[in-house]
Amino acid sequence: MASQDWFDKDFYAVLGVSKDVSEAELKKTYRKLARQYHPDSNPGNAAAEAKFKEISEANSVLSDPELRREYDQIRAMGSGARFTAGGQPGNFEDVFGGMFGQQQRGGFQGASFEDLLGGMFGGGQGFRQGPTPGRDITAATTLDFVTAIKGETIKLQAAGGNPITVKIPAGVADGQKIKLKGKGEPSPNGGPAGDLVLTVAVREHPVFQRDGLNLRVTVPVTFVEAALGATIEVPTLGGDPVKLKVAPGTPNGRILRVKGRGVTSAKGTGDLLAEVEIAVPSRLTDEAAELLRKFDESMPKENPRGDLLQKAKT
Repeated sequence: MASQDWFDKDFYAVLGVSKDVSEAELKKTYRKLARQYHPDSNPGNAAAEAKFKEISEANSVLSDPELRREYDQIRAMGSGARFTAGGQPGNFEDVFGGMFGQQQRGGFQGASFEDLLGGMFGGGQGFRQGPTPGRDITAATTLDFVTAIKGETIKLQAAGGNPITVKIPAGVADGQKIKLKGKGEPSPNGGPAGDLVLTVAVREHPVFQRDGLNLRVTVPVTFVEAALGATIEVPTLGGDPVKLKVAPGTPNGRILRVKGRGVTSAKGTGDLLAEVEIAVPSRLTDEAAELLRKFDESMPKENPRGDLLQKAKT
């Protein structure tokens, strides 16, 4: 819903992006700023908290194609008009007097207000007869990694209001928005209440990383395990470890997949992707070092970088 202060707020400037910014670049920029100014990263910093609210508000409008289109239309009109939270004009004489040469109210050469507004806003979008919906409001919250993956019901304290119960769906991602119907501002004239648009930030996990619906984990293996093969234990999120077979001759970086142990959401269920990382011992006994030298002498004399060097010359 268009807001009165849209005329005075340049959301593109708030986020430091151009007016033709793509959805992907907008999302990337917002995530970077959200992490920089999030209250958890700036405890006690009122300026950072205010900035975080400002960028969250800007993102909530620009990331929604319909709201962004309406915002661009409203901003294109210039600063000569003002709208209430419900999109009703504040003073038709002031607004249209400046646009149409101070003509008298009702003297638009036979054109009705409905005709004028319909031409400007595609059939009068945003101008309603009768009760108008309340204004949407935005909010932000931070979840720990496990809560975001598993889902949970939490309570938010609305500014100057009662706590709001929010059901976080399983598999919610960092930067995702949750719309709560009817949890926004009440209508000024008996219409439905606006919505609450909640932006979610997710804390990083010390072991797991999110990759769409998949979870990634790096698993160290010894040189011997990688060379000869082994059965190893791999952690899972919130469950018991699973056993995986490492095939003989497994190289560094190989992905071992555990089906169905990733993120479960309404879109489906992902997998757990375990990336092999060969752990090189930092210290060797004299005996171990001598055995390695003998091992090296017994191997074919091949340069593992030979192919790389040859390709670099082409």
